[in-house]
Amino acid sequence: MDMDATVLSDALTRLKRAQGQLGGVIAMIENGDDCERVLTQLAAVSKALDRAGFKIISTGMQQCQMARERGEQPPISQERLEKLFLALS
Repeated sequence: MDMDATVLSDALTRLKRAQGQLGGVIAMIENGDDCERVLTQLAAVSKALDRAGFKIISTGMQQCQMARERGEQPPISQERLEKLFLALS
């Protein structure tokens, strides 16, 4: 399944934000910052990554449904999409 950056702009935004947050976490550890603050920020990075993944899966599901409605073969099988979804959990 091809990914279109314009369709996935929300996921891309989340990933860029997570990238910045992860850089911040690394800097916090390098600077010997408080453990609780580091873990709080790390949890935020993890949540941002999860949300981006779920957005990508959601977009794939929508693309498959639209293809079926047009009478076309979906770009990815339902089984493969489900396997990808479960890999996120």
